[in-house]
Amino acid sequence: MSVSPNDNPIDDVDQRILEALAENARISLKELAQAAGLSSPSAAERLRRLEERGIIAGFTIDIDAAALGYPLQAIVRVRPLPGQLHVVQRIIQDTPQFVECDKVTGDDCFIARLVVRSMAELDTILDKVAEKAETNTSMVKASPVKRRLPPLAAKP
Repeated sequence: MSVSPNDNPIDDVDQRILEALAENARISLKELAQAAGLSSPSAAERLRRLEERGIIAGFTIDIDAAALGYPLQAIVRVRPLPGQLHVVQRIIQDTPQFVECDKVTGDDCFIARLVVRSMAELDTILDKVAEKAETNTSMVKASPVKRRLPPLAAKP
């Protein structure tokens, strides 16, 4: 389905469902129906259609890495050496401390988020990558904007 920038693929009811789920993905169907102004069967059907259309790709949890013993986070920009793109991608995929990674345009090929227990662990992980790529690392001080929904309402 192709959507032009002026089209909104969801209506007000879908928007209320998405907002309720973004607030609490474990909300009961009854509570979701109330938030959307629907009956439970209607809410279930809307939810199913949002999943079928790919608008909802999954349900997830938000884990506090620091509470699991990973107090440090870094954003790592990665520029593979010539011929090493796939090798670097595999290193990132195979290193569980890389919790997110995007393949991007521009000077770098990857921008990744890394969680570590210490600066020594950071160095050990980056040494593996540095054999095949140039890296630029920034430590995360705070996250003033957490992952959130994009604007859902159609602009007038």
